[in-house]
Amino acid sequence: MPNALFILLRLVPTYKGRHISKILPFLQGRCLLFSAAANSLQRTSDGYENNSKKFNFDRLFKSCTQLELAKCLHAIVVVSGKAGNIFFSSKLVNLYAYLGNVSLSRHTFDQIAKKDVYTWNSMVSAYVRTGHFRDALDCFYQFFMTSGLRPDFYTFPPVLKACKNLLDGMRMHCLVLKLGFEWDLFVTASLVHMYTRFGILGSARKLFNDMPVRDMGSWNAMISGYCQNGNAAEALDVLNEMKLEGITMDPVTVVSILPICVQLDDSLNGMLIHLYAIKHGLEFDLFVSNALINMYSKFGQLKHAQKVFNRMVERDVVSWNSIIAAYEQNDDPHRALGLYYNMKPTGVNPDYLTLVSLSSIVAQLSDSWNGKSVHGYVLRRGWLLKDVISGNSIVDMYSKLGIMDSARAVFEALPVKDVVSWNTLITGYAQNGLSSDAIEVYDMMQECNITPNQATWVSILPAYSNVGALQQGMRVHGRLIKNNLYLDIFVGTCLIDMYGKCGKLGDAISLFLEVPKTTSVPWNAIISCHGIHGHAEKALKLFREMREEGVKPDHITFVSLLSACSHAGLVDEGQWCFHVMQADYRIQPILKHYGCMVDLFGRAGHLEMAYDFIKSMPVKPDASIWGALLGACRIHGNIDLATFASDRLFELDSENVGYYVLLSNMYANTGKWEGVDKVRALARDRGLRKTPGWSSIEVNNKVDVFYTGNQSHPSSEEIYKELRNLTDKMKSLGYTPDYSFVLQDVEEDEKEHILMSHSERLAIAFGIISTPPKTPIRIFKNLRVCGDCHNATKLISKITEREIIVRDSNRFHHFKDGVCSCGDYW
Repeated sequence: MPNALFILLRLVPTYKGRHISKILPFLQGRCLLFSAAANSLQRTSDGYENNSKKFNFDRLFKSCTQLELAKCLHAIVVVSGKAGNIFFSSKLVNLYAYLGNVSLSRHTFDQIAKKDVYTWNSMVSAYVRTGHFRDALDCFYQFFMTSGLRPDFYTFPPVLKACKNLLDGMRMHCLVLKLGFEWDLFVTASLVHMYTRFGILGSARKLFNDMPVRDMGSWNAMISGYCQNGNAAEALDVLNEMKLEGITMDPVTVVSILPICVQLDDSLNGMLIHLYAIKHGLEFDLFVSNALINMYSKFGQLKHAQKVFNRMVERDVVSWNSIIAAYEQNDDPHRALGLYYNMKPTGVNPDYLTLVSLSSIVAQLSDSWNGKSVHGYVLRRGWLLKDVISGNSIVDMYSKLGIMDSARAVFEALPVKDVVSWNTLITGYAQNGLSSDAIEVYDMMQECNITPNQATWVSILPAYSNVGALQQGMRVHGRLIKNNLYLDIFVGTCLIDMYGKCGKLGDAISLFLEVPKTTSVPWNAIISCHGIHGHAEKALKLFREMREEGVKPDHITFVSLLSACSHAGLVDEGQWCFHVMQADYRIQPILKHYGCMVDLFGRAGHLEMAYDFIKSMPVKPDASIWGALLGACRIHGNIDLATFASDRLFELDSENVGYYVLLSNMYANTGKWEGVDKVRALARDRGLRKTPGWSSIEVNNKVDVFYTGNQSHPSSEEIYKELRNLTDKMKSLGYTPDYSFVLQDVEEDEKEHILMSHSERLAIAFGIISTPPKTPIRIFKNLRVCGDCHNATKLISKITEREIIVRDSNRFHHFKDGVCSCGDYW
């Protein structure tokens, strides 16, 4: 018989008159779980007698590490007659809370007939410890209003932690002042914590400054408060003040100050703090090591992060999550995945945050098979139903893999959807080119009364940009002005991008002048906007202004500049940018930069130069490089080089139907119908289908989409009537249809009808019949505008005396008075 049960049974005769028989089955059923408590039963010389044998309850309480053991101990307390003892009952309240069962804590608390302040404090703390903050406040008010007892300085720290809004916190502050605890060190430190948590840093700092004595916790509270509210400079001021008073940093200080170095992009100070930790023996503290890994990963210094991780004596799940996330966030998913596999044999179980990193790793590797495995892992553990973070990470993973059906299914299955859930799905649709779906989800979010946040606006504005929903984007701008968010650097940049891509370049410039311009983000947006509108000279001027203001460009800046030069035919200027990027800013070109250079040379007709540039590249060209060359061959009609480029493309990216269409169109333009049939058959055999051309127009806050040959629109009859009238007027001005843009081998009258039915012409005609005379028309097309439609639109702008703004897949075309802003170079 186990020792615990043996001793418990020996106690039975002592408690005659008690109903031991009723609790024996309970004790016997749990005797194996209580083996740890057996070693805590000792013979002592004082206390409650049982043939001179006594319990050491202190050791019994310490030995209870499981809920079942606690219940056994509770039974012993009842049997021994100590249930009425307020000290033991309060310890049981605390024990149940430590083991995570606050309902048993409350049940035990309610059985105490005469409660003292310590007992009430224990119950309040039990609620706080288990995260039941509202219950903690209710319990405190019950204590304060009905017990007849006066709270003490132990009461307020947990109560202040339970305050989930500023009003509750200020009420507690008033009570602290009323009861005279404002000079207590721990109470004041808790008030500082509370105010920093709500971002009321002025009140926190005043309390901190007025403290007659400050302990380490007070300094750390003030430093971490500033850090968490993004006030890095003030946090450093407090740290310097702390040093002047001769107080040395402890592990909490180090953990608080390292994120400040990241905020200030100050790797040198971060390394000095690391040196301090080494000198003072703090380096091997678990929390310090984890913070160092996070800091070095944010600076991209993975070797230092790995070195800290390797030297750790003890590692917990946070340590593994930190090093895995370090590689995942610095674009090394293979190493991150390897570390995850190394983690498994150590006995450290992954948690929700591990899965967040793992889902991102799978997405970076485009590994849909392992993506399903991650999803299955989450389902088997029931995390999808328990934790919204897990569900959001799976939605994000499927979105990045481009599997939006699965992303939507997981989203729909989430029992609780927070604002992050909605943002993730909206972003997924927008980034996968499904802007209409993104807008639909945003509208659903509004119907569900979910309050949008900064990330929502950053997600939905690009979707409006893609479909040209200017009016809807302007309504969002109005909301942002009311919320005073429009000058946020990220939201403001999205607004600049939205106005620029919706053809309102003037409004984009006005916003650019208002937002903070200390980083490259808004500069990149406005340079890109000028580039797609064909204003390359202005883009280059903005770049020079950016340099003069001391803002460091990044690789995105040069992608925008090179693209702008390409669309305007500025070959020399583009070469200068490519040189400056490497010589002045030490930015090594990536494939996007090389692709822009090939496009720059190719568009300008320097096809041999473009091909020689590809051969001289230090990296292997990918599909985007050969695609740029193929596009240039189409513009200049070089069939031989196009065939060579397409062969390379079909080897690298045989699933991209666009390349087959390009080559097929080239054969069709030259009347080589056998080549057309061959390429189309190849695409058909591989199960590929041509992306249908569509154009959209926003009229009366509604976006109408037209496909080539579309006759299902409610205004279809009026649209075609208007097009016939326009065609007659164009012919009177000398218009001759260019049948080389008809890629079917049909009769000429049929070819003319096909040209007239192109999606951009349908959208233009709808705009003419649906809007007041002489007002601008804005059209958005998913493919490149064909040459015949380009010529026709110039004439339509002259006939109707309207400005017609068309954004195709490459750039903007502003048609006015029979002239296009592109100068016929696109």
